[in-house]
Amino acid sequence: MAGLTERLLNEGRLEGRQEGRQEGKLDVLLRLLTRRFGPLDAATEQRLQNASVSDLERWTDNILDARTLDEVFATH
Repeated sequence: MAGLTERLLNEGRLEGRQEGRQEGKLDVLLRLLTRRFGPLDAATEQRLQNASVSDLERWTDNILDARTLDEVFATH
């Protein structure tokens, strides 16, 4: 039983770390987008909230070259 409990605790910790990383990436991207393009509309904020980690990373990279908010979200 102790093995199962330990495994579940470890899985919970891993999941918590992953969620924390995703929240951190989201927070950074929200700050960068707002600073660069001004206040974001509700649809854009919702899109960001529902994004995967890979989307958040790609969009964070895109902000360096994007001239518009649409270019941040464009797939290359």
